[in-house]
Amino acid sequence: MIRVLLADDQTLVRQGIASLLALTADVRVTVETRDGEEALAHLATAEGLASVDVLLLDVRMPRKTGLEVLASLHARHGRSAVPPAILLTTFDDDQVALEAVRQGARGYLLKDVSLEDLAATVRAVAGGGTIHRPALTERAVRALSSTPSSFTAAAISEPLTKRELQVLRLMANGSSNREIADALGAAEGTIKNHGSSILAKLGVRDRTRAVLRALELGLI
Repeated sequence: MIRVLLADDQTLVRQGIASLLALTADVRVTVETRDGEEALAHLATAEGLASVDVLLLDVRMPRKTGLEVLASLHARHGRSAVPPAILLTTFDDDQVALEAVRQGARGYLLKDVSLEDLAATVRAVAGGGTIHRPALTERAVRALSSTPSSFTAAAISEPLTKRELQVLRLMANGSSNREIADALGAAEGTIKNHGSSILAKLGVRDRTRAVLRALELGLI
Protein backbone atom coordinates (compact mmCIF):
# COMPACT_ATOMS: atom_id res chain seq x y z
CA MET A 1 0.00 0.00 0.00
CA ILE A 2 1.31 3.46 -0.91
CA ARG A 3 0.80 5.81 2.05
CA VAL A 4 0.21 9.46 1.19
CA LEU A 5 0.45 12.58 3.34
CA LEU A 6 -1.97 15.15 1.92
CA ALA A 7 -1.58 18.82 2.88
CA ASP A 8 -4.29 21.21 1.68
CA ASP A 9 -6.07 24.02 3.52
CA GLN A 10 -9.41 23.36 1.80
CA THR A 11 -11.35 20.70 3.68
CA LEU A 12 -13.51 19.65 0.73
CA VAL A 13 -10.46 19.28 -1.50
CA ARG A 14 -8.69 17.12 1.10
CA GLN A 15 -11.73 14.95 1.63
CA GLY A 16 -12.36 14.67 -2.10
CA ILE A 17 -8.82 13.61 -2.95
CA ALA A 18 -8.71 11.15 -0.05
CA SER A 19 -12.05 9.64 -1.08
CA LEU A 20 -10.98 9.30 -4.71
CA LEU A 21 -7.67 7.64 -3.88
CA ALA A 22 -9.52 5.26 -1.56
CA LEU A 23 -11.17 3.89 -4.70
CA THR A 24 -7.81 2.57 -5.91
CA ALA A 25 -6.45 -0.78 -4.80
CA ASP A 26 -3.04 0.46 -3.67
CA VAL A 27 -3.04 4.17 -2.73
CA ARG A 28 -4.39 5.66 0.52
CA VAL A 29 -4.21 9.06 2.18
CA THR A 30 -3.07 8.09 5.68
CA VAL A 31 -2.23 11.58 6.96
CA GLU A 32 -4.20 14.79 6.33
CA THR A 33 -2.89 18.22 7.33
CA ARG A 34 -4.50 21.63 6.92
CA ASP A 35 -1.40 23.71 6.24
CA GLY A 36 2.34 23.64 5.80
CA GLU A 37 3.19 23.88 9.47
CA GLU A 38 1.02 20.86 10.32
CA ALA A 39 2.74 18.90 7.56
CA LEU A 40 6.16 19.84 8.92
CA ALA A 41 5.11 18.94 12.45
CA HIS A 42 4.13 15.43 11.36
CA LEU A 43 7.36 15.04 9.41
CA ALA A 44 9.62 16.48 12.11
CA THR A 45 11.02 13.10 13.15
CA ALA A 46 12.47 10.07 11.40
CA GLU A 47 9.38 8.14 12.47
CA GLY A 48 7.13 10.71 10.86
CA LEU A 49 9.10 10.61 7.61
CA ALA A 50 8.97 6.82 7.61
CA SER A 51 5.20 6.78 8.11
CA VAL A 52 4.43 8.00 4.57
CA ASP A 53 5.66 7.10 1.10
CA VAL A 54 4.58 10.15 -0.93
CA LEU A 55 3.88 13.80 -0.05
CA LEU A 56 0.96 15.47 -1.83
CA LEU A 57 1.32 19.20 -1.12
CA ASP A 58 -0.84 22.14 -2.13
CA VAL A 59 1.30 24.87 -3.65
CA ARG A 60 -0.57 27.68 -1.86
CA MET A 61 -1.30 27.10 1.83
CA PRO A 62 -1.29 29.28 4.94
CA ARG A 63 1.61 28.89 7.34
CA LYS A 64 4.06 27.68 4.69
CA THR A 65 3.32 26.83 1.08
CA GLY A 66 4.00 23.44 -0.45
CA LEU A 67 7.26 24.77 -1.89
CA GLU A 68 8.31 26.09 1.52
CA VAL A 69 7.45 22.77 3.15
CA LEU A 70 9.63 20.94 0.66
CA ALA A 71 12.52 23.39 1.09
CA SER A 72 12.27 23.14 4.90
CA LEU A 73 12.24 19.34 4.85
CA HIS A 74 15.28 19.17 2.59
CA ALA A 75 17.18 21.66 4.75
CA ARG A 76 16.25 19.83 7.96
CA HIS A 77 16.62 16.18 6.96
CA GLY A 78 18.51 16.13 3.66
CA ARG A 79 16.93 15.29 0.31
CA SER A 80 17.59 11.58 0.47
CA ALA A 81 15.59 11.21 3.70
CA VAL A 82 12.48 13.05 2.50
CA PRO A 83 9.68 11.09 0.79
CA PRO A 84 9.10 12.07 -2.84
CA ALA A 85 6.72 14.98 -3.27
CA ILE A 86 3.99 15.91 -5.73
CA LEU A 87 2.79 19.51 -5.77
CA LEU A 88 -0.85 20.35 -6.48
CA THR A 89 -2.03 23.70 -7.80
CA THR A 90 -5.26 25.31 -8.97
CA PHE A 91 -3.58 27.57 -11.52
CA ASP A 92 -1.09 26.76 -14.27
CA ASP A 93 1.89 28.98 -13.37
CA ASP A 94 5.20 28.89 -15.26
CA GLN A 95 7.33 30.20 -12.41
CA VAL A 96 5.77 27.92 -9.82
CA ALA A 97 6.26 24.92 -12.11
CA LEU A 98 9.92 25.78 -12.56
CA GLU A 99 10.43 26.35 -8.83
CA ALA A 100 8.77 23.01 -8.13
CA VAL A 101 11.37 21.34 -10.34
CA ARG A 102 14.20 23.27 -8.69
CA GLN A 103 12.99 22.30 -5.21
CA GLY A 104 13.12 18.64 -6.19
CA ALA A 105 9.40 17.92 -6.53
CA ARG A 106 8.87 14.65 -8.38
CA GLY A 107 5.51 15.69 -9.80
CA TYR A 108 3.47 18.83 -10.50
CA LEU A 109 -0.26 18.50 -11.15
CA LEU A 110 -3.31 20.69 -11.55
CA LYS A 111 -6.13 19.95 -9.09
CA ASP A 112 -8.50 19.12 -11.94
CA VAL A 113 -6.37 16.05 -12.74
CA SER A 114 -8.26 12.81 -13.24
CA LEU A 115 -8.14 10.07 -10.62
CA GLU A 116 -6.31 7.85 -13.10
CA ASP A 117 -3.55 10.42 -13.69
CA LEU A 118 -3.24 11.30 -10.01
CA ALA A 119 -2.95 7.66 -8.96
CA ALA A 120 -0.50 6.94 -11.78
CA THR A 121 1.66 9.88 -10.71
CA VAL A 122 1.63 8.76 -7.06
CA ARG A 123 2.66 5.25 -8.13
CA ALA A 124 5.39 6.61 -10.40
CA VAL A 125 7.05 8.82 -7.80
CA ALA A 126 6.68 6.15 -5.11
CA GLY A 127 8.61 3.86 -7.43
CA GLY A 128 11.40 6.37 -7.94
CA GLY A 129 10.12 8.07 -11.07
CA THR A 130 9.86 11.78 -11.81
CA ILE A 131 6.87 13.10 -13.71
CA HIS A 132 7.91 15.81 -16.16
CA ARG A 133 5.06 15.85 -18.60
CA PRO A 134 5.76 17.56 -21.96
CA ALA A 135 3.80 20.66 -20.93
CA LEU A 136 5.99 21.12 -17.86
CA THR A 137 9.12 20.70 -19.94
CA GLU A 138 7.88 23.38 -22.33
CA ARG A 139 7.12 25.69 -19.41
CA ALA A 140 10.57 25.10 -18.00
CA VAL A 141 12.15 26.06 -21.34
CA ARG A 142 10.16 29.30 -21.44
CA ALA A 143 10.91 30.13 -17.82
CA LEU A 144 14.61 29.38 -18.19
CA SER A 145 14.80 31.83 -21.09
CA SER A 146 13.48 34.65 -18.91
CA THR A 147 15.15 33.97 -15.55
CA PRO A 148 18.78 34.12 -14.41
CA SER A 149 20.62 30.85 -14.75
CA SER A 150 21.30 28.83 -11.62
CA PHE A 151 24.12 26.97 -13.36
CA THR A 152 27.51 28.01 -14.58
CA ALA A 153 27.66 28.85 -18.26
CA ALA A 154 30.51 26.47 -19.00
CA ALA A 155 29.73 23.50 -21.18
CA ILE A 156 30.13 20.03 -19.75
CA SER A 157 33.65 18.64 -19.99
CA GLU A 158 32.62 15.22 -21.29
CA PRO A 159 29.82 14.81 -23.85
CA LEU A 160 26.93 12.46 -23.25
CA THR A 161 26.85 9.32 -25.35
CA LYS A 162 24.01 8.63 -27.78
CA ARG A 163 22.46 6.16 -25.34
CA GLU A 164 22.79 8.61 -22.44
CA LEU A 165 20.95 11.24 -24.48
CA GLN A 166 18.18 8.72 -25.14
CA VAL A 167 17.93 7.99 -21.42
CA LEU A 168 17.95 11.70 -20.58
CA ARG A 169 15.09 12.44 -22.98
CA LEU A 170 13.02 9.68 -21.40
CA MET A 171 13.85 11.07 -17.96
CA ALA A 172 12.48 14.43 -19.09
CA ASN A 173 9.22 12.73 -20.05
CA GLY A 174 8.88 11.36 -16.52
CA SER A 175 9.73 7.73 -17.25
CA SER A 176 10.96 5.54 -14.40
CA ASN A 177 14.13 3.46 -14.73
CA ARG A 178 12.04 0.38 -15.43
CA GLU A 179 10.03 2.18 -18.12
CA ILE A 180 13.23 3.47 -19.73
CA ALA A 181 14.71 -0.01 -19.63
CA ASP A 182 11.62 -1.45 -21.31
CA ALA A 183 11.61 1.29 -23.96
CA LEU A 184 15.28 0.82 -24.81
CA GLY A 185 15.42 -2.95 -24.41
CA ALA A 186 18.01 -2.77 -21.65
CA ALA A 187 18.37 -4.03 -18.10
CA GLU A 188 17.13 -1.75 -15.34
CA GLY A 189 20.57 -1.86 -13.70
CA THR A 190 22.13 -0.64 -16.93
CA ILE A 191 19.73 2.31 -17.01
CA LYS A 192 20.61 3.17 -13.41
CA ASN A 193 24.29 3.20 -14.41
CA HIS A 194 23.52 5.49 -17.34
CA GLY A 195 21.60 7.75 -14.98
CA SER A 196 24.54 8.01 -12.61
CA SER A 197 26.85 8.82 -15.51
CA ILE A 198 24.46 11.52 -16.77
CA LEU A 199 24.32 13.18 -13.35
CA ALA A 200 28.10 13.09 -13.04
CA LYS A 201 28.70 14.56 -16.50
CA LEU A 202 26.14 17.32 -15.99
CA GLY A 203 27.45 18.08 -12.52
CA VAL A 204 24.09 17.73 -10.77
CA ARG A 205 22.76 15.54 -7.97
CA ASP A 206 19.27 14.53 -9.12
CA ARG A 207 17.04 14.01 -12.14
CA THR A 208 15.22 17.33 -11.94
CA ARG A 209 18.44 19.30 -12.04
CA ALA A 210 19.72 17.07 -14.84
CA VAL A 211 16.66 17.97 -16.92
CA LEU A 212 17.07 21.70 -16.22
CA ARG A 213 20.80 21.56 -16.99
CA ALA A 214 20.13 19.67 -20.22
CA LEU A 215 17.48 22.20 -21.24
CA GLU A 216 19.87 25.07 -20.63
CA LEU A 217 22.58 23.37 -22.69
CA GLY A 218 20.15 22.57 -25.49
CA LEU A 219 20.68 18.84 -25.16
CA ILE A 220 16.92 18.09 -25.10
